[in-house]
Parts: sequence; structure tokens; C-alpha cells
Amino acid sequence: MELVDGVHTLPVTLELEDRDVTLNPAAVETDRGVVLIDAGCPGIVDQLETGLEAAGFDWDDVWATLLTHQDVDHAGGLEDVVDRADPVVIAHRECAPYIDGRLEPIKMTDRRYPAVAVDVELTEGERVRTVAGPMEAYHTPGHAPGHLSLYFSEERLLLSGDALHAPDGTLDGPRGPLDEAKAVGSIETLATLEIERTLCYHGGFVEQGTDAIETCCQ
Repeated sequence: MELVDGVHTLPVTLELEDRDVTLNPAAVETDRGVVLIDAGCPGIVDQLETGLEAAGFDWDDVWATLLTHQDVDHAGGLEDVVDRADPVVIAHRECAPYIDGRLEPIKMTDRRYPAVAVDVELTEGERVRTVAGPMEAYHTPGHAPGHLSLYFSEERLLLSGDALHAPDGTLDGPRGPLDEAKAVGSIETLATLEIERTLCYHGGFVEQGTDAIETCCQ
């Protein structure tokens, strides 16, 4: 599904116990090729490939993978993506040590997912030029260290990662934040932006933005 010109959702489905769970990575077009936003879980790469093909791309088009944070459902499939596309790997500098193996991923109690080197470590406010206009990285910690949300000001579109989720199609705060105060601060930051539509990794695309985000702070 193309949300706006040059930004596509690549939904993938996991079977967890007695229910299916849909995750929502994204593909963002740039002059250099596609930036894949999040890599999903281990074993999900074939579904990502199907999503890319449905959007008119293949692995040769993917020049970068940007991870919103280190959780296994976002970074666990990175090794498989690197094997197929050999992209530049991008993450926030506070997130990178969990991905590259210097630190153990938070929330994982058994073995970690495969460590992969991070090529570019972002900080607050860095931008990538895309077909949809500038994609600006906002540091939105709380759910996880070094969490990033991505904002397209020209399209008033937010890719929230896990800083927000959308149960039943309504924006809400993060599920299970590690730091409640930081999570609320991140929501307050996002509420200052002019947003009309949001893609949540959990919950998918909603035609909601700033007004709904402000209510998450109350």
C-alpha cells in the first residue's frame, strides 16, 4: 500500500500462539533507491520480499535499512535483509550497540538475534531526502533506548515506530515502555508536529495525527 507518493507499507504477519499479529515495516523511495524502515523478525524476509515486489521493487533497489530501535520484531530479521540486499545499516547511536553486539538486546531472555554492524549512527534531527520530501529523524526514547520516529513534514506523515501504536485503529502511546516518563516526553515532542496521518508498526496506518497524539499525553 502506498501511503503517499514514495512511502509504502510492507505488512508482514506472524503466528503467535492462537492469533496472527501484523507488523508494519515501510519502504521509502529516494534518488538512491529504497530505504527499508525496520527489518522485522527472524524468518520474515520472504514476506518482506513479497511486499517489496508488490510495491514494484526488489532487493537490488534497497540501498539502506533504517531501524527504529533494537527490539527483535524490528531488528531480528536484519541479518537476512543484509544477506539479500547488502544495504547501509542505519540506527540511532544509542541503539547501535544493541544491534551490533556490544550490548545484549533488552527484553530478550534467551539467545539474542544475530548481531549486525551499524554503518551510520544517527542523532536528533538528521534528514534524508526522499520522493516524499525530507524525512526527519526524531529521537523518541521511552519504549526503547535510541528509538527513532520519522516525520515527513511536506506530507504531514509520521512513521511512529513503537513510540505510538494504534489498537483498534485509534492512536495510543507505546506498548510496554521501559521508561514511562521518557515515553510521555516523546509523545509530547511528536504532538508539536503538524501530523495528519500516522503509520504505527503495531496497528498500521491511521488517518490521525496531532490532535489524537495530544490526547495520548493527557
